[in-house]
Amino acid sequence: MQLRDTPDQRRFREELRAWLRATLPTLDPQPSQDDWPARRAYDSHWQALLHRAGYAGLNWPAAYGGRGATPTEHLIFLEESELAGAPYVGVNFVGLLHAGPTLIAEASPEQRERHIPAILRGDEIWCQGFSEPDAGSDLAALRTRAVREGAGAGDHYVVNGRKIWTSHAEVADYCELLVRTGPPDGPKHQGITWLIMPMDTPGVSLRPLMTAGGSTEFSEMILEDVRIPVANRVGEEGDGWRIAMVTFAFERGTGFVSEVVWARRRLVEIAALARENAAWEDSGTRRRIAGLAAEFDALWALVKRNVSEAEHSADGIPGPGSSVFKLRFSEARQHLDDLHAAVRGRDALAFDDELCTYDGEPGYERLRSLAYTIAAGTSQVQRNIIGERILGLPKEPSAASAAGSAGSAGSAGSAGTTRSTGTTKGGAR
Repeated sequence: MQLRDTPDQRRFREELRAWLRATLPTLDPQPSQDDWPARRAYDSHWQALLHRAGYAGLNWPAAYGGRGATPTEHLIFLEESELAGAPYVGVNFVGLLHAGPTLIAEASPEQRERHIPAILRGDEIWCQGFSEPDAGSDLAALRTRAVREGAGAGDHYVVNGRKIWTSHAEVADYCELLVRTGPPDGPKHQGITWLIMPMDTPGVSLRPLMTAGGSTEFSEMILEDVRIPVANRVGEEGDGWRIAMVTFAFERGTGFVSEVVWARRRLVEIAALARENAAWEDSGTRRRIAGLAAEFDALWALVKRNVSEAEHSADGIPGPGSSVFKLRFSEARQHLDDLHAAVRGRDALAFDDELCTYDGEPGYERLRSLAYTIAAGTSQVQRNIIGERILGLPKEPSAASAAGSAGSAGSAGSAGTTRSTGTTKGGAR
């Protein structure tokens, strides 16, 4: 595990800082979080700038438009971008942080050539069709059904079902879709298939969902006789559960890196605020601040460990430490907002409050933090993964099948992906 930059990494960091200093002042103001076409245009423009400068898909293969850099250099990019206040990936979250890496790891050469360069340029926006209304936290209980019809080159799947918490589906071009192709009464983790679904396919309809904070970044997706070519299948039929685990490893391994940098900076701001308003005089407040400082330092070290592990693995896929990170960070993030509320007082309840001097709507941030223990796999699911797959503990007797599930009813999108407005950040499902 390398904790300090090598000479090459220091040069990379300095070059990136210089580019960010020169580029960020040229950007237009970020659009309203309710203006979805403008948000897509803004996020895609930023991605195009990154691509032209050679910072898109840093650790993706050069053959597909990436830079072929190490995961550590990618970590440096995420850290410096957050520190500089650069735009978040926004509506590009699914494509860049886990769909794209999953395609690199599992897709056919033709699929990679078709989609990966377009994702890197910001030309393709992806959403994730994993969670379902009736599956709860047991992703393996999904019911969306795909029946294969036709023969030869014209083969296709006819898909019927519903997906929920589909982040940014309203602006997406493609969906990474999990469907059940095996017998409905067969083993739940078997018979699942991973498909690439164009969002303009006939039979796809969306119903926007309103969050507690007033955003419509999620949708329920209804699929009625949707015909998807067999050529759009990633991997073998019935191998979708294993491929989904690859997707989750990327989602939990690096999907929250910027969040840790943001949280550490926010904690410094909260400590300064506590000193200003006399909250610092309370020893309990000081202990909470110190405890969270240690927690986020440890999480940052765990990020580096996970990245080092991926860098030295044969496939570049994050290991099981990603579940440990996701569990601890999601709960620490909630504790951070609770602390902020205790220190700030009345302003912590504000959304668009003229008396609130804090830039970032603390009331919205606190509401949004509640989703972290659901996003990208619930904390209960993460504990099962850690206990059973890492520690080798026995499965829960009453929920043996659900215990291995890595999905969640609330998706990574439950944490929000509207950071392009400067107010929220998180993943996408």
